[in-house]
Amino acid sequence: MQRKRLNRVLEVKKEYPNKQVSIVPDIEDFRYDKFEAKASTATKMVPSSSIRNSSPARLEKTVRVSSIVKVKVGAPENWEAVLGGIKSMRLSGEAPVDTMGCEKAGSLLPPKEKRFAVLISTMMSSQTKDEVTHAAVERFSENGLLDPDAIVRTDVATLANLIKPVGFYQRKAQFIKEASKICLERFGGDIPDSLADLLALKGVGPKMAHLVMSIAWKNTQGICVDTHVHRISNRLGWVFREGTKQKTTTPEQTRMSLEKWLPKDEWEPINPLLVGFGQTICTPLRPKCDRCGINNICPSAFKESSSPIPKQKKRGLGTT
Repeated sequence: MQRKRLNRVLEVKKEYPNKQVSIVPDIEDFRYDKFEAKASTATKMVPSSSIRNSSPARLEKTVRVSSIVKVKVGAPENWEAVLGGIKSMRLSGEAPVDTMGCEKAGSLLPPKEKRFAVLISTMMSSQTKDEVTHAAVERFSENGLLDPDAIVRTDVATLANLIKPVGFYQRKAQFIKEASKICLERFGGDIPDSLADLLALKGVGPKMAHLVMSIAWKNTQGICVDTHVHRISNRLGWVFREGTKQKTTTPEQTRMSLEKWLPKDEWEPINPLLVGFGQTICTPLRPKCDRCGINNICPSAFKESSSPIPKQKKRGLGTT
């Protein structure tokens, strides 16, 4: 886990050099694959006797390169048909994200208060189901805490108890209080209106920052990639590590790969679209490929178990 965390920190630092990376992950844990080996070179001097007997003198260079072949990656050939099929399956609006996603936070509040509610909801959401996040935001609302001044005046223990069982609730309570103080002191009670300022808040990573910019400020500067978008994009063969045909291993790699070819008018809707698809059909475990309307063109269709293995069979006990 330490190596995974180091890779995550280095990647975010590279993309966002001014970001103070916290120890709370921005999205759910992944079983990351190892990053590809980097090319390395070693140079050695030719023996002096050889130099004297040859003209001009030269250096021999031994090069070790990765076995990964660099390729140019463009848009998937059938991406429009796949996207259209997913949109058709999502028309029912039955996924949790459709009624309890972060964009629903503070929906009845004035614009400024709604933006703050969206930020708080987003900060709670990492590694937490929409239903749990939504309930925590509702408890904040019932206690008059969808307001930065009220949060600053409330002790962290009380905040933590209200948002429990949100993942990492104690640490998130501290981050929420610190962010509220910054909103009061630097932004007049409003929330930051730039990616840089959002990323400067502890507990806010690229996924959250892009989501807040899109929802709160209607200013989509990048794709919000969470666990569902990351997983499904790879299953569909939509994303690759830069210059290769290998799957992405982190959400940031997925975001950058998607942004290279997906039309910008699809950047904002792609998150709730794929999140809902991932919550209902293309689930993390045992995806429901038999119910999927694009199983004839999905490269991953029916390649993962669609039904649980009975515990008795798994243990080799058989049935009586």
